[in-house]
Amino acid sequence: MGELSQVPAKPRICSSARTLAQLAILAALLALPLFGRATMSRPIDVRARVVEREFIFGNPPFRECHASSIVELSEERLMAVWFGGSHEGHQDVAIWLAKKQNGSWSRPVLAAEGTADKEHRYPCWNPVLFKSKEGTLFLFYKVGPSPQSWWGMMKTSSDEGTTWSTPIKLPEGFLGAVKNKPVQLEDGTILCPSSVETGKMWRVHLEATSDQGKTWRKIPLSFQEPFDLIQPCILIYPKGRMQLLCRSRQGAIAESWSEDEGKTWGAFAKTNLPNPNSGIDATTLRNGLQILVYNPTRKGALWSAGRNILCVAVSADGKSWKDVYTLENEKSGEFSYPAVIETQDGRVHVSYTWKRKNIRHVVLEIEKGQL
Repeated sequence: MGELSQVPAKPRICSSARTLAQLAILAALLALPLFGRATMSRPIDVRARVVEREFIFGNPPFRECHASSIVELSEERLMAVWFGGSHEGHQDVAIWLAKKQNGSWSRPVLAAEGTADKEHRYPCWNPVLFKSKEGTLFLFYKVGPSPQSWWGMMKTSSDEGTTWSTPIKLPEGFLGAVKNKPVQLEDGTILCPSSVETGKMWRVHLEATSDQGKTWRKIPLSFQEPFDLIQPCILIYPKGRMQLLCRSRQGAIAESWSEDEGKTWGAFAKTNLPNPNSGIDATTLRNGLQILVYNPTRKGALWSAGRNILCVAVSADGKSWKDVYTLENEKSGEFSYPAVIETQDGRVHVSYTWKRKNIRHVVLEIEKGQL
């Protein structure tokens, strides 16, 4: 006790002075810019209502199907694609297409096959639809024995899919949009979210074209240790900010941010969103919200485990996410590989794999309250 008595006494502060000091600190904190306090985001008042739920086809000419993509052609007209065949990876798997107009889907028709020549046929994989601001409709897809050895293919249409160009093989090392749709920047550049699955290594990157697919360049991303990441999707924010969300083998969706319209990207980090090693998709709505469709579970014993629940989540800042609707929830069954878009009428359209037997299409109205 003697040593303690030798410590000089601190000057006493009267209660009024202490109160003024505390108020000054509080005022300084409140004056901080919002982007410096991303983790303190206010709750989002959002409601989702289902307008329509349907299967895209009945009695299909294939046993299994997977990996759909959807696009708006013009007002009240849609197109969807997916791969279908005996089973994933079989050489008879091709890309199939259907259109919706006047309230109903057309019967599926072949959109692309993996025929290399008369003697060699390969499975097709992961088709992606995208319509540019110039009106060109793109169909990206992959052909090859496996995701480790596939190559990128592209077809285009100038009449909303009535006729298509001859398939073009993308330059060596380019795959185009690997699962999720591209985004187009104000200067016309199209950014394709892409990835490679070489052996045990999963790595994501972006592929860019400024001339409607004639020439391509790669935008590398930071080495993602300790992540194994594929199939990114791109979200857009004001003032050139962009966000990548990626499928991972680490039990959670991973993210990276750009401050310069996707020219450079920061290091990847885990989000608080679970991921059972399954595909996701996200898009930026015109009202400023970000919307994500994902399986909110962690990896199970099998590669397909955890795909029995499929949810829609929204965020105002890409950090704080709120589930607003459960699309599927069963003890067994696979509901996976969603694609999500916003149409001209402000509605959200989601397509996804339904038990590998059909593609389900759900239309949602997203109502935003006060942020």
